[in-house]
Formats: sequence, structure tokens, C-alpha cells
Amino acid sequence: MGMSARCVYATENEKDWPHTANEFYERTNFPNYLEADDGKHIRMCKPDDSGFFNYKNFFSMVLMALFNADYCFISIDVGAYGASSDCNIFKNSNFCKKLEENHLNIPGPRPLPNEDNGTPMPFFIVGDEAFALSQHVVRPYSSRNLDVARLQITD
Repeated sequence: MGMSARCVYATENEKDWPHTANEFYERTNFPNYLEADDGKHIRMCKPDDSGFFNYKNFFSMVLMALFNADYCFISIDVGAYGASSDCNIFKNSNFCKKLEENHLNIPGPRPLPNEDNGTPMPFFIVGDEAFALSQHVVRPYSSRNLDVARLQITD
């Protein structure tokens, strides 16, 4: 990261995560969803120690934020130059490191709603296409090149 980054995150305990997932499910009909992740470019003057534009052709600093179903921040990371990708900024954040080291008290998998005897599924964070997939990070299916045949579910 170019500038010194500050990371703030609210520590959820193991009992809070299912409540957060239930709130997302009520609003989105998407089960086991813990929080959403995205980066926002904040326009700034050219820093003395950088000559790099972001992909939008202006100098910026990135605010990386994870938020819950009420749009409240769970974690923020500020300070990476805009030339850095959202994926790399997230990967280098304290939150991601704690996520990968299982230090966020995320409970184990649970069955999906209306599937009490079904296969337990893990809790996860949703990001856009810029984020790498992992055990706890998923992204919506891209609708590019999607046709009716791909939409049909087979057993």
C-alpha cells in the first residue's frame, strides 16, 4: 500500500453472525450471507511519491468497506492508492488476514432455510468480480453469455 492504511472493524461474536445472515436473508432471500464487500475510489490530488492513475484516469485513494444488511460498516480499510486492485487491497487488509486465519468467530456451516436435513453450507461474504473466490468469499454468477439451457437445474 502506498500510504499508511488504517483498518477498523467491529468484532462480531459467533452469536452475532447468524443474526446478520438472517437479516440479509430477510432482505435478499440469499441464505448464509454475512456481509458485502466493495471498494470506492476517492478522488485526490497527485501524491508526491506517486505517478500512477487509477483505471478511471485520476489519482485516488481507495476506501475498502465491508457492510452488513443495514449498510453499517463492519470493516473499513483506507489508504491504498487507486492503482491497486480491489482484490489486492482486500487480500492485504487486516480483515482478510483474520478471515483466512479463522479469527473472526464465524460459526461453522448450517443447513439452508427449509432444508433442516440438508447439507450444511458455510457462511460467506459477497464481493464483485474483482475479488478472488475463497472458502468465505463468493461473488454473484455473471449473467454474461447466460442462456435458458444454463439456467435449468438438473439432478
